[in-house]
Amino acid sequence: MEALKKNPAWKGRRGPVVLVIMDGVGYGKYTEGDAVADSKMYHLDAIKAKSPHAKLKAHGKAVGLPSDDDMGNSEVGHNAMGCGRVFEQGAALVSASIAKGAMFTGAAWREIVSNITGASGAKGTLHFIGLFSDGNVHSHLDHLKAMIRQAKKEGIKKVRVHVLFDGRDVGETSALEYLDPFEAFLKEECQSAGDAGGFDARIASGGGRMWITMDRYGADWAMVERGWKTHVHGEARQFPNAREAVETFRKEIPGIIDQDLKEFVVAREGKPIGPILDGDSVVYFNFRGDRALEISAAFEEDRFDKFDRGRRPGICYAGMMEYDGDLHVPKRYLVSPPAIDRTMGEYLAATGVRTLAISETQKYGHVTYFFNGNRTGKFDDKLEDYVEIRSDVVPFEQRPWMKCAEITDEVLKAISSGKYDFIRLNYPNGDMVGHTGVYQAVVCSMEGMDIQIGRLAKAVEEAGGLMVITADHGNSDDMFEHNKKTGEVVRKEDGSPKAKTSHSLNPVPCIVYDPEYRGEYETEPKDGALREGLGISSIAATCIVLLGYLPPGDYDKPVLRAKDAEA
Repeated sequence: MEALKKNPAWKGRRGPVVLVIMDGVGYGKYTEGDAVADSKMYHLDAIKAKSPHAKLKAHGKAVGLPSDDDMGNSEVGHNAMGCGRVFEQGAALVSASIAKGAMFTGAAWREIVSNITGASGAKGTLHFIGLFSDGNVHSHLDHLKAMIRQAKKEGIKKVRVHVLFDGRDVGETSALEYLDPFEAFLKEECQSAGDAGGFDARIASGGGRMWITMDRYGADWAMVERGWKTHVHGEARQFPNAREAVETFRKEIPGIIDQDLKEFVVAREGKPIGPILDGDSVVYFNFRGDRALEISAAFEEDRFDKFDRGRRPGICYAGMMEYDGDLHVPKRYLVSPPAIDRTMGEYLAATGVRTLAISETQKYGHVTYFFNGNRTGKFDDKLEDYVEIRSDVVPFEQRPWMKCAEITDEVLKAISSGKYDFIRLNYPNGDMVGHTGVYQAVVCSMEGMDIQIGRLAKAVEEAGGLMVITADHGNSDDMFEHNKKTGEVVRKEDGSPKAKTSHSLNPVPCIVYDPEYRGEYETEPKDGALREGLGISSIAATCIVLLGYLPPGDYDKPVLRAKDAEA
């Protein structure tokens, strides 16, 4: 890796460049439901008023997703910001692999199938576990349906699906909108096989994504344990079908949303219809890695101490993708992830730039692993420090400020120490609290974060540094469901707005705060000082310019427009 070249036009600054990622904070399309605009963001507004700023794209094709109807997410967003270019991402890779048939000719799928069919014909069950929606952030039901059809085609006789209800990347109470058509799909596939085919595909267990299975960053292993007992052992409250489970939980727990639905198993005469047994195969069909690593570890690791697994079945396990390229988790995966090289972090290490990356547990992996192009570990131990502030294991709406103050405390120490040239941090509030759908909590989270941005701005000014404020995608800017045709707020029976818990398609801010500006780039007029129409992949080149270097030639343009430069 070659070092970056110095920018001869850059006049230097005394202090570091601080990249502030306000996770889940965008510019709302609607007045009603925009908790960001509704919050008293005095410090952020003051910084923006005296700094060049622009709106950046953070969804769809701008971050490597299949279409501009696809919302961005924290993983692809940090990939884009960290590598400075747009790479085709998980959903697109999986869809292409299925369309070309490559998935089903690959070694992993062949092992999954042969483990069940063997030389003597079908002998086991093929299980699918994953997020049950078409949100296209962690998974897509079209991928699951394609694999079920292929399994049937290849002579697998028994399929069991373990559903993780969404309510986060899709409508908060949309479970039955996915469940009913899927049950009809399974019924049709079973009936079309005929008596001779004997194809048996059914939903076997499930629960909400924030209650079972889909924990991340080791924040709450109890979630994974509940999922393990449900999917593997068939230990949970029993129902004759998944629909009855959903309806019962909604009746018993008024106001519960899909992501929090309790665990259940489908049973016949008191016996679960789909526990995972020796000789079975399991596919975890989420393509996104952060909420796939822990359940993968439970299935794959021989030495495992996070909870008592009890009976651990001897199975053939595969993930949809490789969730950790350095640790090679899982050992078997159906589609290869994008090969991301020459990230900003790697260039900075090769150039001798001293770096700090910091967030709390919920987003620590984003400012490290995902920012570095899905790479675990550092590029240079001597030049890089990574700091994780442990997140509280409580519902985010109960602690909407999360750990933004503690993160800021550490960053202020880092700025005053003079040890670092580049500091990147993530405030998770806008995303994690935004996902709860609790409007008041989101406003609280924004205003709490704003106080910390004010503290940062003061420290950056005293140190003579620069601060780039941006986001990885929108969320808190779009907290109510809206009618897509009329734009009106969708309301519940009691007249209150229906909460929206998923990410938005809205642009995000890019603000360059430079207290010791020395004339290297345009600043007037304010709204035209930065290039418009770019995506968040431009953040990498922007930071490199502010550090005094020339970005790699194939990086996306920086948002800064040099003096006398062409637009």
